[in-house]
Amino acid sequence: MNDRYVTFEGIDFEGNMEAVLVHLRRYIDDPAFANPFWDRFRKRLAGATQAERPVADRLLLMHAHVCYMAELFEDNDDAAALAALRRLEEECF
Repeated sequence: MNDRYVTFEGIDFEGNMEAVLVHLRRYIDDPAFANPFWDRFRKRLAGATQAERPVADRLLLMHAHVCYMAELFEDNDDAAALAALRRLEEECF
């Protein structure tokens, strides 16, 4: 793992975000988990993806919601999702 305090070089921001989003989408795209909070998050994520700076905007959005993602993954005992989220936090936030 690279030391982000020395350099961001070699850190896969897109890959780390995508790994978390794959896990997250299994829940927030499932009607069984539907609620206004995650509905709004999906809309904001779509907007961030189409923004002028999509990587930075998606990263900021995910950073702002990290505790909610962690809670969702913990509530569902999803160790793989928590590991992906931890990596995103440690390397990219």
